[in-house]
Amino acid sequence: MVAIKQATAAKKGRRFALLMAARDSEYVLKKYGGYRNVFLAAFGDAGAGETWDLYRAVDGELPDQEDIEKYDGFVISGSPNDAYANDEWILRLCRLIRDLHARRKRVLGVCFGHQVICRALGGRVAKSSTGWDIGIREVAVADMSLPRQCRFLEALRDQLPPRAKITEIHQDEVWEVPAGAEVLASSAKTGVEMFRVGEHLLGIQGHPEYTNDILISLVDRLLGAGTITVSVAEAVKKQLAATGPDREFWLKLCKSFLKADLMDISI
Repeated sequence: MVAIKQATAAKKGRRFALLMAARDSEYVLKKYGGYRNVFLAAFGDAGAGETWDLYRAVDGELPDQEDIEKYDGFVISGSPNDAYANDEWILRLCRLIRDLHARRKRVLGVCFGHQVICRALGGRVAKSSTGWDIGIREVAVADMSLPRQCRFLEALRDQLPPRAKITEIHQDEVWEVPAGAEVLASSAKTGVEMFRVGEHLLGIQGHPEYTNDILISLVDRLLGAGTITVSVAEAVKKQLAATGPDREFWLKLCKSFLKADLMDISI
């Protein structure tokens, strides 16, 4: 386990656990020093006295039971693995998610993380019937004016767009959300782009943390492996040259979820 600390300026810094479900690519290691730095740049707040601890879940590394309570929130990354697979590390991650849910710990899952939260709580995840979704996808954001819902979004209420673009690279998707979950966003390609369970679990199918160059590097890897065709890769790169995700919105949303003061919220 690797501890990563931001500069301290706050009276009491929050502590987060990053559960990495993928290994660092050669590109990300060379340019960013690893995915941990990508997530810190996206979700961390320099000068806020935060501590981010890295656990390589894909290698079987997870927080010990006695360490769970010291964390204010958890982030589960994307992965090339299937969330519905029965690898031991995935099954252990599912057990941890159920424990975090029981303790009402805040958990944010992106892509694979979104899917594995769904699976752990009894929802259904499977291959998309329409194949890969790669590139920039516009999603419809659900109406947040419903009473007593999504309090962690209140700080963004005046900035919530009816539609927002996000970076996508996946071929699996959530088919059925867990009992008690609420779908917060959808698209023409994927029915569940974002869902929540209470105020403490949030899944996002896309990648708020990705920059365009990371997506291009992944597209090149898929092309080199023969997973996608040249025409698909060229279409993604052409799209990226013309448009990009509404990244600022998604990063604000994720930070609001992870760091909002929820002490006055009844779950």
